[in-house]
Amino acid sequence: MTITFGQIAGLIAALAFLILVVFICTVLKHLVTTVKEMNNSIQILTKDANSIAGNVDELLVKTNVLMEDVNHKVSELDPLFKTAAELSESVSDLNVASRSMADKVVRSTESVAKTSAALRVGKMALGFYQRHKQKQSK
Repeated sequence: MTITFGQIAGLIAALAFLILVVFICTVLKHLVTTVKEMNNSIQILTKDANSIAGNVDELLVKTNVLMEDVNHKVSELDPLFKTAAELSESVSDLNVASRSMADKVVRSTESVAKTSAALRVGKMALGFYQRHKQKQSK
């Protein structure tokens, strides 16, 4: 029984195919393990995402309630700010009126001082005139 080159080539091809099948089986086995682990990870992530989504929903509800409360309190404070603005405007008007009054008082004081000086000059002139008249009558 002699083996021909064709039979040896067929035997080598069959052996190579067997090695290829074993290698593919090993790779597929590892791939199956990896896919199972990935499925487990996806399930865990899904559960965590659902948990987070529930927490986010609760947080959004609380945030909405808080915003309504803040808006209500701000609307209650609006009249206070309006009153403060009006008070500030009134104080500003009072300052303007006070400055105007002070300017009038200063001008009035200057006018009184000028009038007083004019009266003194007039009084002195009258005194000189009376003395001069007395000297002439003597």
